[in-house]
Amino acid sequence: MQGLCYRLPLMKTDGLKEVRVFAPATVANVACGYDVLGFAIDEPGDEVVARLSDEPGLRITKITGDDGKLPLEAEKNTAGVAALDLLKHLGMLDLGIEMEIHKKMPFGSGLGSSAASAVAGAYAVNKLIGEPLTKKQLLPFAMTGEASADGAWHADNVGPCLLGGIVFIRDNQELDIAQLPVPKNLWAAVVHPDIEILTKVARGILPTEIPLANVTQQIGNLGGLICGLIQEDYGMISRSVHDVIAEPRRQKLIPEFYQAKRGAMSAGALGFSISGAGPSVFGLCEGEESARKVGAAISSAFSKVELGNQLYVSKINQTGVRVVR
Repeated sequence: MQGLCYRLPLMKTDGLKEVRVFAPATVANVACGYDVLGFAIDEPGDEVVARLSDEPGLRITKITGDDGKLPLEAEKNTAGVAALDLLKHLGMLDLGIEMEIHKKMPFGSGLGSSAASAVAGAYAVNKLIGEPLTKKQLLPFAMTGEASADGAWHADNVGPCLLGGIVFIRDNQELDIAQLPVPKNLWAAVVHPDIEILTKVARGILPTEIPLANVTQQIGNLGGLICGLIQEDYGMISRSVHDVIAEPRRQKLIPEFYQAKRGAMSAGALGFSISGAGPSVFGLCEGEESARKVGAAISSAFSKVELGNQLYVSKINQTGVRVVR
């Protein structure tokens, strides 16, 4: 893959016997950047514990928070697939490693649950064996893990989860990515309503052909958003956070979507849209106070129809996956 070529490093496994890592939730697409833009938030997220074992090979010994939905077989689990792909690349498949996975975000949420597990799996194992690869070099292995869950190959969740910040993907196949500047007072209010939307369903309702006028407008919005981030121009950011392709079709999958959007914008959001494939939604805001008002307005719109929901208010997480104690 272009831009990700590197020599096989020398590995060491002495010293560290166990590591626990946290991989954060992410907001993909960011309205106008379908499959090419995403950012990380502080919470929720997934945790993975990796420890050395005397028994050769990678084994997943425990999964919590999944209601029995996820397989313990490493080769069938996103975290396991990512870790195995890394170990195969390094010629260390016989190394004994035990892994625990602690799911702390809902499935089908539009918050990058599969990506978080894959990132955490690859990062934890890399850390355990002496950190032979950089975060960016772990990208293809984490991508392999996420792709094992949904069959898609796009880094708008994996990229920001791994690296933190706001990530732009020029080409998903080549994994040619860049981190964009983050305005110091940019916050997000993210709300997850208690429904599940499968990514394949959300993708299936999108058109195969798009009018040229819509494409031109979407490109302008994406360019405007990038310019707004670089220049810390909140007005430009606000004018650019608009999706004319996916949102008009996907909104029908989310109850009270437009009521939530009206509430968010009336409360002062810079922009509002669907996080990934949904059902989570987000509002970008200038400042924490604004983000909390916007989050409360969004949550209220869902609560009025007795739809349970969870609110997360966060600055843009610029760390990504990290070791926790």
